[in-house]
Amino acid sequence: MRIVVLAGGIGGARFLRGLKAAAPDADITVIGNTGDDIHLFGLKVCPDLDTVMYTLGGGINEEQGWGRTDETFQVKDELKAYGVGPDWFGLGDRDFATHIVRTQMLGAGYPLSAVTEALCERWRPGVRLLPMTDDRVETHVAVDLDGERRAVHFQEYWVRLRASVDALAVVPVGAEQSKPAPGVLEALAEADVVLFPPSNPVVSIGTILAVPGVREAIAEAGVPVVGLSPIVGGAPVRGMADKMLSAIGVETTAAAVAEHYGSGLLDGWLVDGADTAAVAEVEAAGIRCRAVPLMMTDVEATAAMAREALALAEEVRA
Repeated sequence: MRIVVLAGGIGGARFLRGLKAAAPDADITVIGNTGDDIHLFGLKVCPDLDTVMYTLGGGINEEQGWGRTDETFQVKDELKAYGVGPDWFGLGDRDFATHIVRTQMLGAGYPLSAVTEALCERWRPGVRLLPMTDDRVETHVAVDLDGERRAVHFQEYWVRLRASVDALAVVPVGAEQSKPAPGVLEALAEADVVLFPPSNPVVSIGTILAVPGVREAIAEAGVPVVGLSPIVGGAPVRGMADKMLSAIGVETTAAAVAEHYGSGLLDGWLVDGADTAAVAEVEAAGIRCRAVPLMMTDVEATAAMAREALALAEEVRA
């Protein structure tokens, strides 16, 4: 079975770990969000790609869900002592090594897709990890700070501001001019099923879909497309999806997110048991829907979610 997964950060990475357990013989291609990428200290940082790579490769800090395990922060402390910022983004010493290697390879002329493949040679994530594009795309968020409207990088909104102010708009800068990375359209064309994990529908999966040709390739693949709701009981399981959904005028409900993706793209949708009442609403919108447990409490619970998604895909196919 050839499975393509559109993945953001922590939610996408943890879902993939369960998917691998649920379908150990599947050929899994992951199209990773690069809209969260940021340049810091002269280095190219790709948080979502690295979170998938570290999680599946056994190097993730399990407690926080990002960064390396057994991390130290001496370089960060030394930079702060020199007065070099920003100090709000916590790059650890082990993590710095990944970004140094990536930046050196990019500087030597290798595209991000080739660099990601090279980094995965060390981590052996057990999936094919592709950036959504080799081009520079950065998600910016419009906010009102001290009475002045301004745009900040998504990382500044999420990490420095901690999503403490309302997001007025979300813009994937550069997406319209970008093109899919090598292998992305081919993987979608050859897929047996496409999955949307419970990642942020706006700044994770939404950014991937903003790359010209990706949404069309999914719609034209002619295979089941199944998503899992990141909203349970009217609130995000993790993160700030509610702030992002509000910025684009979508309610923070499992049904509203399914309708946001649309029946032209989505064939099946899983909601949590807490949102059983949403099933009829989603199905009325032309999307097959089931209510199942959607809390990724451990690998087995996540594998059960993945199996439900694949079963729904088979139901759609039939």
